[in-house]
Amino acid sequence: MAEIINKYETIFVLDADLDEEKTAALTEKFQKLIADNGTVESVDVWGKRRLAYPINYKTEGYYVLVNFSSGPEFPKELERIYGITDGVIRTLIVRKEN
Repeated sequence: MAEIINKYETIFVLDADLDEEKTAALTEKFQKLIADNGTVESVDVWGKRRLAYPINYKTEGYYVLVNFSSGPEFPKELERIYGITDGVIRTLIVRKEN
């Protein structure tokens, strides 16, 4: 039976108060995690942007968009890891049409 591979898009927003080193380390950590469990198609670093509304009294965040392909079980694990990582403000994972 063929393995099911879906295309996904994830965006994560990191705390803008983190220094450059920690921001780069977290971005690299998530890219490596996605690459280990699928195929990274593109990474688009948007950088510091103003949030639409304050989150935990923060008004700015560091945005990173990643397009990737993986099996259907991986996004749930990725979401769990986002949730337990300090410095992550918001995340979104969306399955794209093939």
